[in-house]
Amino acid sequence: MKKNFKLLLFFTITLSLFSTGCVTTSKNTTHQIVQHQYKDFNCSDYYHYKAELNHEGRDVTPAQAYEMVLADPEHTFIIDARTPAEYAFIGHPTGSYNIPLKFSTNEIEEKGGHLTPKMTANNNFGKNLLAKFNTSTDTLIFMCRSGKRSCTACDEAIKVGFSKEKLFSLLGGFEGGKVENKNSAFYGQRKAGGWVNEGLPWDYKLDANLAYMRSK
Repeated sequence: MKKNFKLLLFFTITLSLFSTGCVTTSKNTTHQIVQHQYKDFNCSDYYHYKAELNHEGRDVTPAQAYEMVLADPEHTFIIDARTPAEYAFIGHPTGSYNIPLKFSTNEIEEKGGHLTPKMTANNNFGKNLLAKFNTSTDTLIFMCRSGKRSCTACDEAIKVGFSKEKLFSLLGGFEGGKVENKNSAFYGQRKAGGWVNEGLPWDYKLDANLAYMRSK
């Protein structure tokens, strides 16, 4: 009896999650169908976003960023400021450009009592932006893992001539923030918002025109 009750509860919860449109599946086409089928339902309403750093430009939620790109795909672009390895192995928003703000050195260092991958700055970040985008017509939405590097990317874009009115930092980044509730089964995991957790289109596919290539 208890087993049957647990099965019933499991299927009820699963059906409820799918009905909201917030469930992510492995097929990107499903992501798109969910987003359009439930266009009046905004997953961003269920996450509490805040900017990780003060920065020039503005902030935008993942759902808002997606709608901006759909509304003007010729002049609105998502710039993934993570490392090429993150872009390739963790995945990235479909159609996003990878222009790293920093590179991984393949070393580990201690910061604030925690071990973390050691990074080095991409000194050509501004030049990389100018090589692909127009400072007068293009709107750039910067994205990183959880929303910190994207803030710095906005400031760097200002330095090479982009207008702060056309620069945005994507709140929550690609993976989202860490769950802070210690009673949650997801405590410490990146489940608190972000592009992936909102069920927006993403993939692992690498396109030579979008991926970062030092020779270009």
